[in-house]
Amino acid sequence: GWKDAVSTTIINFNNEKMQITWAARELFPCKNVSFSYTFDEGKNKVWKSCPTYLLDEDYNSGCLFKTEGPTLAISIRNSDGSEELFSKTLKSDFYIKPNPPENVTFFWKADTVTVSCNKPERAVKCLRLELQYKSKFDKDWQSRTSKCCSVGEQGFDPRKCYSFRVRLKRLVPYCNVVNYSSDWEAETFWMNGTLLDSCNDDIKSQSNTVTVLSGLLAVLLITLVLLILLCKWQRLQKSVMPAIPDPKYIFADLFSDHNGNFQEWIDKTDHAMVQTKLEYEEPECIIEAESQQEDEKNSDKQGPQEKSFSFSRAAENNDPKASQIACLMPTSNTIASFAGFQILMNDDMYVML
Repeated sequence: GWKDAVSTTIINFNNEKMQITWAARELFPCKNVSFSYTFDEGKNKVWKSCPTYLLDEDYNSGCLFKTEGPTLAISIRNSDGSEELFSKTLKSDFYIKPNPPENVTFFWKADTVTVSCNKPERAVKCLRLELQYKSKFDKDWQSRTSKCCSVGEQGFDPRKCYSFRVRLKRLVPYCNVVNYSSDWEAETFWMNGTLLDSCNDDIKSQSNTVTVLSGLLAVLLITLVLLILLCKWQRLQKSVMPAIPDPKYIFADLFSDHNGNFQEWIDKTDHAMVQTKLEYEEPECIIEAESQQEDEKNSDKQGPQEKSFSFSRAAENNDPKASQIACLMPTSNTIASFAGFQILMNDDMYVML
């Protein structure tokens, strides 16, 4: 009865290779065993020795060989093959473990993701495509299974980064007696339809964005402070050190008319000043001293006897104001008012009354 109690693990890798394993140290302690198999049916069976043994501390614990048919018979014997320790006949198609999906593609549309892969060559009806995903805020994987070879899911947030992985599963119990699934396809990371190296890139990109914005803000603030300091410095410089006038604008004719030739400019300027003086020179005013008698005669001719003061006499007394008045006032027989005094004027003399 112990022969029926031997526990073995049987895996048919995509109906290409068979792997049979057993617990060597527990079932056959301190004893090495041999393994043989056959895919033939009926009485005329041809047994084959194990081409490749799997070892557990130098003891045979399994065998790996090629899948050659749907029906498999196995036998475990002692080391020399004289005694059979365990035997079993089975359907190899019920122990298939599929290969990982090939050419997996992701299609994004709004909040919906559709994942598809190539169809396997065999037993497509027995396969299901399983999709698992989670965001960086999820602790556990979310799972979605559909017929091979396309599966879709809704409700993805475009602002989150998601991890995806897919695999193929065999239907139990219609196709397999053991619930075997393929290994997971390589995990991928997506965000809003964009493939990333990892979801850490999303955090790095956000931190990089914050760093860039902070740097730009700092540069703007520094520029503003420098502009304010520059304006204040210019004002202080103008108040402390006034700007020296540019002779180019003061002596415009020196540069525009004479091309900076100072000697030519000064000669022409002196000539113009001399002509101006000659043209606008006031006639020299000659103050003649007249006798008291001539003053009295002139005053008798002009009108009633009044005491008068002659500008000529004032000039003799070195009165500058009188001299200026005598030079500037026109000679006509009129009476004018000057500084509160009435001035009698004729062709020869000015008299202040």
